[in-house]
Amino acid sequence: MLNRIEAYYDAVPRSSARAEDFGPLTFFVREGADGWPFYARPTLGRTGGVSVADVERVRARQRELGLPEAFEWVAETSPGLRAPVAASGLVVHAHPLMVLDGDPLPVPEPAHAVVRTVGAADPRLADAVAAPYAAFGATAGPDDARRVGDRIAAGLAVLAAGFDAASGEALAGGQHQPVGDVTEVVGVGTRPDARGRGLGLAVTAALVADARERGIGLVFLTASDASVERLYARLGFRTVATALIAEAPEPSAAPESSAAPEPSAAPAS
Repeated sequence: MLNRIEAYYDAVPRSSARAEDFGPLTFFVREGADGWPFYARPTLGRTGGVSVADVERVRARQRELGLPEAFEWVAETSPGLRAPVAASGLVVHAHPLMVLDGDPLPVPEPAHAVVRTVGAADPRLADAVAAPYAAFGATAGPDDARRVGDRIAAGLAVLAAGFDAASGEALAGGQHQPVGDVTEVVGVGTRPDARGRGLGLAVTAALVADARERGIGLVFLTASDASVERLYARLGFRTVATALIAEAPEPSAAPESSAAPEPSAAPAS
């Protein structure tokens, strides 16, 4: 199972990024000015260790391109990577990696809401894309909706959203991104003013149902923390490994008299 997930992690960025070879590490560089700024990760099928110098070479390339200094990997399949990544000065965060066996467990339908998939030509596409961005404290723009629509049309992503039954406004959304017989549920989020209604679980259940209808056997996701892990367990997901995400430490806090912009955030895609 973890080998299939590793192959997925290597394959999914290649639809919109080029892979740069750094020996034991591969850095995925987005093509074009828009799109998700990808990460570096262990080179698929490569054996042997990773040194601090290997990590620093990748970080230098990320800085050269003006991209985030980010690494993602699975602890159980690359146990020797955490030490050199941390020694290079990056901050490593651990998250539960969860898979679903069979169909999702039933969850209550959210009151006064309709949950459905959203096509590339759907008039509510932009609204559905914007809802999870708002959940992460960010704002989606026209380019984000266009990019997601293009990926849906190409079969690279499926978008589901929860809509207010009265107004039709999108309250929650998320995606799954199929590659062959594997897919990952990503970017599920509910607007702050609509939380507590079960919309996130309902959206996730809709995404899993779509994946099963497509004949996808392995559905997985990464939970942000233990509380979210317990939430997805209600759908039948179980924790099988630990996803590690490394990023540069946040800059020191600015003096109170200085105006500092808040860090941006966006759902993964």
